[in-house]
Amino acid sequence: MSTAGAPAATAASAATATAAAGRSQNNILFAWFAGSMASCGAVTFTNPFEVVKTRLQLQGELARASPGMTRPYHNVAQAFWVIGKNEGIRGLQKGLGPGYMYQIMLNGTRLGFYEPTKNVMYQVFAGRPSDAAGKQVLPLNVAAGGLCGMAGAALGSPFFLVKTRMQSASKFAAVGYQHNYTSAVDGLRKIWREGGVRGLYRGMDAAMMRAGSGSAVQLATYDHCKGYIARNLAHRGLDGNSVLTHFLASMVTGFFVCTVMNPFDVVSTRMYNQKAASAGHGGVLYKNPLQCFYKTVSTEGVFSLYKGFLAHYLRLGPHTILMFVFVEQIKALGKKYF
Repeated sequence: MSTAGAPAATAASAATATAAAGRSQNNILFAWFAGSMASCGAVTFTNPFEVVKTRLQLQGELARASPGMTRPYHNVAQAFWVIGKNEGIRGLQKGLGPGYMYQIMLNGTRLGFYEPTKNVMYQVFAGRPSDAAGKQVLPLNVAAGGLCGMAGAALGSPFFLVKTRMQSASKFAAVGYQHNYTSAVDGLRKIWREGGVRGLYRGMDAAMMRAGSGSAVQLATYDHCKGYIARNLAHRGLDGNSVLTHFLASMVTGFFVCTVMNPFDVVSTRMYNQKAASAGHGGVLYKNPLQCFYKTVSTEGVFSLYKGFLAHYLRLGPHTILMFVFVEQIKALGKKYF
């Protein structure tokens, strides 16, 4: 009987493994979908602050501060007013189209693959699944978030490139090099003509540093904050499924992400926006992110790496809040109906 039962047991085990693999694949696809939709919803509301941040970061590029220096943008509120008054809502929403595509590539990838990547790292380094009983291992969460962020940034780099150049363009108060693309498609076409594939992926290394550092902090900190709130404030109704729990965890997460990521964000913005060198190879101002760091700090001072910080937080804070609140609600709907 044991011999006869062996094939049946083997077949049952194979069927169980196949079903588990199917569920895992579906979970990844749904997490990718949820991350994409949630981040696109969030960026619709926060894109105006991205435009303001981009222009503040490019203003005074490689210029030493002097009393007579002309600065069209003085602070976040004034920049928002100037752009809105002179360029209208279309000016404040510049780059939204490629912004959507970038969010799908970045956040679809990093949120879709974060849990599977984290689970593999826990199995390898902790000898247990990431959702098993026991404390979260923060370094593993950080590493998983960083890897997924870098992968997403690499995939979405051409769209971030076009988005940055479109957002810096202004006929009223121009800062940085003006590329003057009429649309995202026009921008991609011109970049392709100038430098081909290399042109489309110019600045990708800076974007990967930016997204890798931001994602490592964001995903790991959000996990930690949400778990802390759920453990300590569950008696007040703030469990892991509470919208208020997601909101509070996102607020804290946004601040830490902005603090860590802003220097990389300044470098990434400048690497993307610079004029291409002759023959489309490299840029006229910076050859690589390290040179951009050096030239920016040596010319403008260390605090230049935090240009646009408030605009960055006003964009990143609400974006983090909206994205995680949206993604948690989409996941809840998925569990309920699918």
